Amino acid sequence: MSLLQAILMGIIQGLTEFLPVSSSGHLALFKILFDVNTDTGILYDVLLHVGTLIAISLVYYRDILKLVVDGCCIIRDAGYNVIVFFRNKTGKEQMAYRRVINSSYRKFAMLIIVSTIPTGIIGYFCKDVVEMASEILIVPGICLIATAVLLLIADHCKDGDKLPKNVTYTDAFSVGIAQGIATLPGLSRSGTTITACLLAGYQRNFAVKYSFLMSIPAILGALVLELKDATDLAVSGTEVVYYVIGMAVAAVVGYVCIKTMLVIVRKKKFTVFAIYCLLVGALSIGGYFYLA
Repeated sequence: MSLLQAILMGIIQGLTEFLPVSSSGHLALFKILFDVNTDTGILYDVLLHVGTLIAISLVYYRDILKLVVDGCCIIRDAGYNVIVFFRNKTGKEQMAYRRVINSSYRKFAMLIIVSTIPTGIIGYFCKDVVEMASEILIVPGICLIATAVLLLIADHCKDGDKLPKNVTYTDAFSVGIAQGIATLPGLSRSGTTITACLLAGYQRNFAVKYSFLMSIPAILGALVLELKDATDLAVSGTEVVYYVIGMAVAAVVGYVCIKTMLVIVRKKKFTVFAIYCLLVGALSIGGYFYLA
């Protein structure tokens, strides 16, 4: 992989991760069409996602800090309640339990934890399938057309009013399943999860925030899996530099696109992206049969 290819893939990742046109699908198409070989499987793809994770962190740093603190408090109070349970069973004096979910942000943190469970399960068991699918031109094509359908659905969804206090854990689990399925190349993660949120009745701005923030544990989990499998890979110093540059480009471009996405969702402007995904998907499918 050359430096130019690394930069171009960083731009593609930054643009397509937050705009609802599928970063994985475009990266897969780019690598297939231009015969890009990173020699490290999908490790570089995951690192590019880390670049866009940095962009999310810059935009939503206040929310992230609050969610981390409240998440730790949830674990602390849940652990305390376990201790109280056993003491109440064995002792004479009855101790009071702590209310674990006692604020809107704690509920928000818990919802993200619930969403992460199905995403992690699907991502872990379907990792090899996703890698193979990324090498077959027809798969991103079909998934891009599916993305187009999802975006048209999102544009015609009624405006919901659910904020953390109104969202159920069943809603969160369903959105997590959607995110897990969206690991397929060509299915837009943001488009799929935002559509799932809107169908569940989420308020539109909250749907965008939820979609972006719930990607953080998913990206970190994918990075851990890739680094675990990458211990035997031989990566040169030059490749490391290219990877870092690509991540930086993805972070900068991604930051701009998050701001753009907030306006798009608020104004229901998904139709243009749906048409784009439909055209690129059709071209991909046509290219597959042409090259076959």
